[in-house]
Amino acid sequence: MTMKILLAVDGSDVALRAVDHLIGHVSWFREMPEIHLLHVQPPIPVGRALAHVSKETLHDHYLEESREHLREAQQKLDVAGRFHTTHVHVGQAAEVIAKVAGELGCDLIVMGTHGRGGVAGLVMGSVASRVLHLAPCPVLLVK
Repeated sequence: MTMKILLAVDGSDVALRAVDHLIGHVSWFREMPEIHLLHVQPPIPVGRALAHVSKETLHDHYLEESREHLREAQQKLDVAGRFHTTHVHVGQAAEVIAKVAGELGCDLIVMGTHGRGGVAGLVMGSVASRVLHLAPCPVLLVK
């Protein structure tokens, strides 16, 4: 049975180190794991302005924003010859990461200790901390 790994990224340097870590340690696994690359886009606060925006326009906005945050991680995986499936979701990052890991039946979540909002010197970001509490499987944090 192939191991499934959820690789959660937000475009930050720490997230890219997590990508490098997974690529560099793929020999840990008996066979090539199934890699699911995930970016969670924070929802735009619903307000009067959004009342006049179509669902398609909003969907396109989320995809475009996510593309920027995923690009480098995808390139690193492609260069290393690591096939992956990319997922884009909208919501609260930690909750979505845990939910997607469960839905996909992932055996491991790999992510950075803190992302774009991370404060330098902070041991572990709030998203990483929440994922540890919510995850249905082991979590490998890379700093």
